Amino acid sequence: MNETTYPIRFGIQSPQQNTSWPDILTLWRELDDLGFDSAWLFDHFLPIFSDPTGPCMEGWTTLAALAMATDRVRLGLMVTGNTYRHPAVLAKMATTVDIISGGRLILGVGAGWFELEHRAYGIPFPRVAERLRRLEETLEIIRRLWTEERANFSGKYHSVENAVFNPKPVQKPHPTILVGAAGEKLALRIVARHAQMWNSFGTPEVFLQKIAILDEHCRQIGRDPVAIEKSVLLPGLLPLDEAARRIEEYIAVGVTHLIFSVNPSTDRPLIRQFARDIMPAFRQSRT
Repeated sequence: MNETTYPIRFGIQSPQQNTSWPDILTLWRELDDLGFDSAWLFDHFLPIFSDPTGPCMEGWTTLAALAMATDRVRLGLMVTGNTYRHPAVLAKMATTVDIISGGRLILGVGAGWFELEHRAYGIPFPRVAERLRRLEETLEIIRRLWTEERANFSGKYHSVENAVFNPKPVQKPHPTILVGAAGEKLALRIVARHAQMWNSFGTPEVFLQKIAILDEHCRQIGRDPVAIEKSVLLPGLLPLDEAARRIEEYIAVGVTHLIFSVNPSTDRPLIRQFARDIMPAFRQSRT
């Protein structure tokens, strides 16, 4: 096993689509008890990759309720769609959840991609380059609101003027900012400038290539690439007979936080077995 700067962490994403509040609540309470490092919802108003007419609860309000129902697990949205909210509003929402959770929030943000719900709800959906520029402005505004007494920023798309922002988040200097991104030229450059954590998807081979590019973006701006924790979002839990091998493959290329997307109504026995049989082995081997 390769030595890593970050401890090996495990998370579960439970999209709040085609499920019920009781199922989400009982799952998150169990994730907290089982010792998962992170738990995530998603940020969509319609179900994705399935019948869009199905039920889907809003992410941030659900997250606030789950912050009250858990004690230890770090929590967030994987990831907030930047197109849905003004940066100052998002900063206030995120701060509120950080306070409610006692400092457990990870702020996950991405440029936004699901065109159908934008069209259905009348939310503007610019081209990808503009969405990325808007994301960068959002990240700059949120950081200033979180760390300055009066924040000022004037960008092409957003601005704040002499903005007082109280209370501040519990975490200092601010909650971890995770940027979900895959594009190698623009998106990973935003990660290099603004994120403490990065999430994407793909095979270990894909991550090997993208991490090398991210590292180069960091070097170009004088930032240590080690300052960014690398995470992967995987569709479903790995089968237990191959989980250890696959986890090792991700660790070998620099990914240390593995997040598995599951339906809250299913996969419960497999989640318990994964927590019992897989997670302790990786944690003990690195203590």
